[in-house]
Amino acid sequence: MTSADMSQIEAQAIKRLRQIYLKDLESNFSEPEWNRQPDSLYAPQRYIMSMAGKRLRPVLALMAAEAIGKPASAAFPAAHAVERFHNFTLIHDDIMDEAPLRRGQATVHEQWGQHSAILSGDAMMVMAFDALLKLPQAVMQPVMKVFNQTALEVCEGQQLDIDYEGLEAISEAQYLQMIRKKTSVLVGASLEMGSLCAGASPSQSQALYQFGLALGMSFQIHDDILDAFGDPSIVGKQVGGDILQNKQTVLQIHLNGCLDGQVMPGEGLTDELRVKAVCQAMRSLGSLDHAESLRESYYQSALEALDEAGSMHLAIEDLRAMALWIYQREK
Repeated sequence: MTSADMSQIEAQAIKRLRQIYLKDLESNFSEPEWNRQPDSLYAPQRYIMSMAGKRLRPVLALMAAEAIGKPASAAFPAAHAVERFHNFTLIHDDIMDEAPLRRGQATVHEQWGQHSAILSGDAMMVMAFDALLKLPQAVMQPVMKVFNQTALEVCEGQQLDIDYEGLEAISEAQYLQMIRKKTSVLVGASLEMGSLCAGASPSQSQALYQFGLALGMSFQIHDDILDAFGDPSIVGKQVGGDILQNKQTVLQIHLNGCLDGQVMPGEGLTDELRVKAVCQAMRSLGSLDHAESLRESYYQSALEALDEAGSMHLAIEDLRAMALWIYQREK
C-alpha cells in the first residue's frame, strides 16, 4: 500500500469518525444527571467530558455494532458506559500521577481539588453502570459481565503500574502484562460489548475483542513513546512525565538493560535537562527503535485478528481504516 493510499484511508476514517460516529455519540451524550446538585460534583464531569478527547473506546463500540450488521445506536448504552468509565479512570489516574495537565487543560483535581475530583470520578463510575441498565434484557447480562471483568482488570493494571514505580527495574513481560490490563482490555471490551449489544455470537465478539486487545497494546506503547518524544503542543500534556516519575515503560526497561547498572543519564540535573538526557540515551542506545518495533508488531497482530473477524462475514473495513488512523496518530 502506498503512502497516498494510506493517507486516503486515514482521511476516510477521520471523516467517518467525525461526521457519523462521533456526531451521533456526542448528540446522545446529553446528561440529565449533570443538572443535579451539588453542582460541584457534576461540574468536573462536564469539564472532562467536554475536553477534546478521541472518544476512541465508545466509537469502537458503535463500529462493532455496525460490523455485526446492526445500527450503531444499538451500542449506545455500551458506548456511554465505557466512556464514562474511561474518564473516571482519567480523573483518578491524574490524581495519583499528580498530573497538572490533561489534553492541554488543567486536570480536574487542579481545578476542583482532590476531594471533589475523587467523588466526581466515583459518581461517574456509578453512571457507567446506570447506562448499561438501558440495554435490552437479552444482552444486558453478557455485556455487564464483560464490563465488570474489564473494570477489575483495569484497576489491577493501575495498581501494577503504581507498584512498579517503586522498583528499580521490571521485566518487559511484567510491563506488557501491566499495559494489557491498564489499557488494552478496555479497548478490546469496547468492541466486545458493542458487538454483544448487536447480537454477535461468542466467536464473533471474541474475534473483535482480540483485535481491540492487540490494538490497545500498540496504542499504549505509542502513548509511552509520545510521552517522551511527542510534540507538547500536539500531545497536550507534560512531555517527559513518565521519565520524571520513574515509570517503567518499555523505553525505560530497554534503557535499563542497556545501562546494566550504570547511573541513569541526567541524574542531579533539572527536570528539563534530565528528560533531554534520558531521551537522548533512549535514541542512541536503541530504546526508541525497540519500542517502535514492538508497537508495529502488535498493530500487525491486530490486523490479523481483524482478518479473522472478516472471515466470519463481519464488515471490517471501517475498523481497518480506524486502526490505521489510531496507529498513525500524533497525540
